[in-house]
Amino acid sequence: MAHTHDHNHTHGHAHTDEALAWWRPALSLAMLVIGLILSATGASWFQPQPVRAVWYALAFLPVGLDVILQAVHAARDGEIFSEFMLMSIAAIGAFAIGEYPEAVAVMTFYCIGEALQDRAVSRARSSIQSLVALKPDHAVIVNPDGSTRVIDPADVHAGDIIQVKPGERVPVDGTLQADSAAFDTAALTGESMPRLIESGDEVLAGMIPTDTIVTLQALRPASTSAIARILTLVEEATERKSPTELFISRFARIYTPIVVLLAVLVIALPWLYSLVVPTAAPYAFSLWLRRALIFLVISCPCALVISIPLSYFAGIGAASRRGILFKGGNYLDAIARTDTVVFDKTGTLTTGHFAVSSVNGLTDSHLDAVSAIEATSTHPIAQAIVSHHPAPADVTPTDIRNIAGYGLSAAIDGHAWLVGSTRLLQHQGINYPADLDTIPDTMVACAIDGQYLGHILLSDVPKSDAAQAVTALTRQGIHTVILSGDKQALVTKVATQLGVNTAHGDLLPQGKVDHIARLQADGHQVAFVGDGINDAPVLALSNVGIAMGALGSDMAIQTADVVIQTDQPSRVAQAISIGNRPRRIAAQNIVFALAVKALIMILGVMGLASLWAAVFADVGVALLCVLNAMRITRLPHDD
Repeated sequence: MAHTHDHNHTHGHAHTDEALAWWRPALSLAMLVIGLILSATGASWFQPQPVRAVWYALAFLPVGLDVILQAVHAARDGEIFSEFMLMSIAAIGAFAIGEYPEAVAVMTFYCIGEALQDRAVSRARSSIQSLVALKPDHAVIVNPDGSTRVIDPADVHAGDIIQVKPGERVPVDGTLQADSAAFDTAALTGESMPRLIESGDEVLAGMIPTDTIVTLQALRPASTSAIARILTLVEEATERKSPTELFISRFARIYTPIVVLLAVLVIALPWLYSLVVPTAAPYAFSLWLRRALIFLVISCPCALVISIPLSYFAGIGAASRRGILFKGGNYLDAIARTDTVVFDKTGTLTTGHFAVSSVNGLTDSHLDAVSAIEATSTHPIAQAIVSHHPAPADVTPTDIRNIAGYGLSAAIDGHAWLVGSTRLLQHQGINYPADLDTIPDTMVACAIDGQYLGHILLSDVPKSDAAQAVTALTRQGIHTVILSGDKQALVTKVATQLGVNTAHGDLLPQGKVDHIARLQADGHQVAFVGDGINDAPVLALSNVGIAMGALGSDMAIQTADVVIQTDQPSRVAQAISIGNRPRRIAAQNIVFALAVKALIMILGVMGLASLWAAVFADVGVALLCVLNAMRITRLPHDD
């Protein structure tokens, strides 16, 4: 049974496909059972000790030889007290005292337990490995003459025209060239309903057109596509250890040599006692050696060192299937401790799809200028104004400046324009009607040459599951907050609609940072939920930064600790719920494994537990802990 260091477990407990070679433990188990039957039936040829020793030695070799070699290799690498060494000492010791069946049983059931654990690890890994299937294996390029050719996605360049048939995966990120089309995004986002993507919008690698052939223009190479970044993120996540995992690794390094020392003392102390106390019973070396071997077998820490990382591994996999990407097991622990969730408003709790509801004091020529200035911005509000009144080609703004948190300034035909919030007008010392500050809706105020001109009102509505998200968080005992650059009246209105506990508006980016810092100073564990682009400083400062609806955003991948691949704020509550499970299951496994091991070890030293009991207890504890950890992978998809 081969073992490698694939999982980087402290005691060398790692697995490959070869470890699932069931024929080895099956052969040893068959020979063990036959040997026990022959002994029980009194077969005369089997009774001589040399015959029995040879039979059980042959039964031992398929499972024991490789483990002993692993113990030697681990010791050579500096891991003297590996689990392989513990099991080797126990088995060889059992042979030394003539307990041949027990020696074979120790290694056979250990290897069976290992194989079963390997299967559990493979199941946990499959939810992550399934992402690899999202990587398309070919791309169909449309040549200038209309013909097509099939190439490897790695050979696609930005600007290439690609054709994708219904049911095939999009090979690289691109913009949709034809009419709107429906795409199955479940593999990327966990959404069960197809998503309608409009012409000119971005389509991500891994999506599947559902009902028509689509044509895309490649935006970037396959190596930097959204799916490539996701795969890298998930692969790296499995290497980032949680505090609980790190504790178990440190614990195993200290625990294993201690139990080896205690096993030696189990043999040595009764001998010393018999020397010091003349009236003591005669010292029986084989008796105390057997008890020390029982102590060693049950002390093996594999139940913890396998099941604890497996809990977090399974948690990352379960979350990824729901479109929630954790950048490491440490963030599962961090989000589980969250007591305050802070939301950005626009694009996070609300749709971010603004529409102009009214224009006040502005003529069509004024709107031409305002639209031309807003056309230089990618902000949703700016895009809504341009959509309502397209910018004319003959109006060209110059000296454009983006005043962060306030708006835009520009010059058109010698006139100085200001387009932004009323704070922009205040900042520039421009008077405007006082009643503008009482309007709760989103507003863009306009001024020309230092004089207030008029304003545009826009509306934005909460997302369909925003209230559900807040309710779910409240049920979990989590305090909710909105931090927004919008006016306080509008932010308060949205907070009231959704049931958010606290709302702060009129904030510049630094103001959001200050609020997060104050919450943390008061002892709160803060998760901030934003779009991963405009809120990078706050995402970085918070205890857990959650980027939402930013699957293709480099800033989200780089800055956030958790990436929610959909626009659904309700996934935040799911992320916290999933984050709680590995930590809770790890605690259950730690308490259960240590309690059972301590009990059996005490019984073994007292002579009340046999080597058989130790074998079954060790394998049983390990498997129960692994099965408990695997409960995470069996969560319903909509949990």
